[in-house]
Amino acid sequence: MAIFGSKWFIFIFIVVLFFVILLMIGQKSVSTQVQIKTSPKNVWAALSNTDNVKQWNKILVPIKGELKEGNVINYDFYQEENGKPSNMNATVKEIVDHKMINQKGGIPLILTFNHKYIIESTSSSTIVKIHEEYKGVMVPFWDPSPVEKAYSRLLHQLKSFIENE
Repeated sequence: MAIFGSKWFIFIFIVVLFFVILLMIGQKSVSTQVQIKTSPKNVWAALSNTDNVKQWNKILVPIKGELKEGNVINYDFYQEENGKPSNMNATVKEIVDHKMINQKGGIPLILTFNHKYIIESTSSSTIVKIHEEYKGVMVPFWDPSPVEKAYSRLLHQLKSFIENE
């Protein structure tokens, strides 16, 4: 019984409780979209070819890896225009041809991301969305709005590339 009344037990209990609370509240997301006057097939061709992506994408630039389920792709992420890149890895979790690319990465429990490109067809165009969810104990202390702005720039680069081909 003495262990439950000890100062160390109380301290460890409070630290663990704080960590669990941070994990529970540590969730945020960003979303952006663009409408492109083309077919989902053309959008898919631009997004899914990691070699050609470098022609138009100056935000999330693939350095190494192939877009295939289970593969790890190494990226340089340029969050700020004309800024220095952050190098990161993402594991390709799911690919649905002409509809969705899902990649995940980060540091488990600290800050993880679940990144999705979502492609939706309309009667005369294609809507391309980026939705990214973040989880982890550092999320409550982090502002993802610059990432959302970078993803918006990325989608507008995609739109410009496709519509001006």
